[in-house]
Amino acid sequence: MSDFAGLTALVTGGASGIGRATAGLLAERGARVAVLDLDPSAVGPPLLAHRADVTDDTSVRTAVAAAVAGLGGLDVLVNNAGTGAQGTVEDNDDTEWQHVWDVNVVGMVRTTRAALPHLRRSAHAAIVNTCSIAATAGLPRRALYSATKGAVQSLTLAMAADHLPEGIRVNCVNPGTADTPWIGRLLAAADDPAAERAALEARQPTGRLVTAAEVAGAIAYLASPLSGATTGTALAVDGGMQGLRPRPVKR
Repeated sequence: MSDFAGLTALVTGGASGIGRATAGLLAERGARVAVLDLDPSAVGPPLLAHRADVTDDTSVRTAVAAAVAGLGGLDVLVNNAGTGAQGTVEDNDDTEWQHVWDVNVVGMVRTTRAALPHLRRSAHAAIVNTCSIAATAGLPRRALYSATKGAVQSLTLAMAADHLPEGIRVNCVNPGTADTPWIGRLLAAADDPAAERAALEARQPTGRLVTAAEVAGAIAYLASPLSGATTGTALAVDGGMQGLRPRPVKR
């Protein structure tokens, strides 16, 4: 496909996992792509790489300006940078709540705010936010993370309403448990990594973790000019976890 030919895209958190898969896919489909990340050292051509800390407004504005200058404009913003947290409401202190909220929610605000003047000049402007199944399903020991992702889904709807008159579409993807470096670190820290992985796989009706490439495909769908009538949508990429209640398989 070449639906992104002639377009430019910016992906935050684009040095690994879902962000890296998304940046690569957009480039394969014709876009000129820049990546923003805390450590973009592993990113090489054809992707452009810029260091940015989404918790720092000056860092974000500087990186977005440099990326747009290098790209020659901006058509697509993928707000993918994020961090995780485990625990009930008792387990995370105020400092961790503030940090995760600052990355997952306010970080999207900072990046979008810096990108909007450039997106307004595009005839195919689109923003895609990476949300989570945690926004729509009650997951154990994910209170803080779920709170931020619930905010991201609501923020997506509000942004879609605000910027529709400007010709900017805003959507989000809601991945299930995805096979990313963060999940890999959680599994490595578990008492029984194999059993923990099996439990995560079992709660998704497909019986496996979501791949980064599958989430990237959904992001590309929402960002593509071919989806010009799609805005204010949360697209689940979760192996059926949100809506399906399959009957147990008899053995």
